[in-house]
Amino acid sequence: CGDCGQSFRRSSMLVAHWRLHPGEKPFACADCGKSFSLSCSLFRHRRLHSGQRPYRCAGCGKSF
Repeated sequence: CGDCGQSFRRSSMLVAHWRLHPGEKPFACADCGKSFSLSCSLFRHRRLHSGQRPYRCAGCGKSF
């Protein structure tokens, strides 16, 4: 990265990282309008609106 010197093995990761410096957030939630730098963050956020809880704790049974 020309701004901070961090290096990446994949060019796609560098592109995603570049968005963090200027605060670019091109991925917006259609339900609430909250924006994210990474599409995976939007995907995780969308679970809040759907109520989806795909992970379950083997110890206590709670899902998240």
